[in-house]
Amino acid sequence: MTRGAVQREATLSTPIAPDELPALFADFHDRTHVVLAVSGGADSTALMLLAACWHAQNPQTRLTVASIDHALRPESAEECRIVSTRAADLGLPCIIKRWEGDKPAARLQEAARSARYALLAEAAAEIGADAIATAHTLDDQAETVLMRLLHGSAIDGLAAMRPLTPLSPGLGLLRPLLGTTRVRLVTTLQAAGMTWLEDPSNRNARFERVRLRALLDQLAPLGLDPARLALLARRAARSSDALEAITAERFEILAQGDQDRLRLDGPGLAACPADIRLRILERAILLVQDKSRGSAYGLRLDRLEALGAALEQALDPSHGRGRSWQRSLGGTLLRLDRCGNLQVTREPERRRGAIKNKM
Repeated sequence: MTRGAVQREATLSTPIAPDELPALFADFHDRTHVVLAVSGGADSTALMLLAACWHAQNPQTRLTVASIDHALRPESAEECRIVSTRAADLGLPCIIKRWEGDKPAARLQEAARSARYALLAEAAAEIGADAIATAHTLDDQAETVLMRLLHGSAIDGLAAMRPLTPLSPGLGLLRPLLGTTRVRLVTTLQAAGMTWLEDPSNRNARFERVRLRALLDQLAPLGLDPARLALLARRAARSSDALEAITAERFEILAQGDQDRLRLDGPGLAACPADIRLRILERAILLVQDKSRGSAYGLRLDRLEALGAALEQALDPSHGRGRSWQRSLGGTLLRLDRCGNLQVTREPERRRGAIKNKM
């Protein structure tokens, strides 16, 4: 190992110093009340400790700990109680929320994640908080990028998690530790004499993220370590933001109407680069669709790409097919009118499943 590599390794394993806290929690300054999502594991316990230290010098931002009992293991309720006790030791109030009801047999982690965020948002609404902070780390970011790569994600997916994400009007999701390694957080807890809880599911190879964690250990010696994958995410996010800015500009020019009916200029849409055209289509569909029938995570990329390919062919004057073209996707009906413009409306309930060429 070179001297530079030794120095980097030492930096990654040192406890987080007090003078690093202002930069870590910079996004907290503009918030009035932040909910800290704490499960009791090393990462979230470190978040609670570091946020409490930051709060001592910044009392203008209120902090409340929220611990979610997923009711998946007999000991989960006791773990939430331990979190509450540790929060009190740090001078922080704590809310405990329980995931009630039957649990799905398939895709359990996804369902648990959705339930967790819903309960965190519920807790935030109850106390008037304007942000939720999670303890996602650099390692989590790397695992997410690798997962997206394996799933065939495009540039938006490779951007992975952002330090700041809007959840709803007046509520943001903050990830202050996204650039910090898990090793540093553990070292910080050890230096402070704090212990943490271990979730056995973090070692269960039936879960994809656990398998990817093991794969990362094998890839790191080849140079594909968490820092490199996190760098890819930042660069992908930069490109994604640029494409979204261009899309927003073109959408304003090409789109007319409102959330009940949109008309997109056909020739202008055909002149757009393929990726911008797909983004405009997605934006139009998400704006018009009945939110109760659409997905909270947007449209599936493969279906959007299939729609874009069919539309590109229909917009080509040499094919002469534009006037009879129509498709449906995401609860919306898309058709080319006699002038060659794309009309986007909500798909009537009675038509669902009735259109033969439905995406």
